[in-house]
Amino acid sequence: MTPEDHQPPTTTPIDPLTIGELITLLEAAELSGLGYALLRRISGKGRLRAKKYGNTWLTTLAAVEEYKKSRHRGSRTDLGK
Repeated sequence: MTPEDHQPPTTTPIDPLTIGELITLLEAAELSGLGYALLRRISGKGRLRAKKYGNTWLTTLAAVEEYKKSRHRGSRTDLGK
């Protein structure tokens, strides 16, 4: 047996853009309770998994939920726990 045989299997991270139906940022804002301007800003910075098609940004609810969870993990209320 080679050392490679003892390696644990690798898993591919799930891309939120492959889960669920693509929605516009406006729809995501309405469904998530987050502001459109915030979603647009974080999409452009790469903090929200989204793709721009023409003039329209698209994402999924899974991607928005992932962002919301990551935002809460980094909040001040989580510090010191």
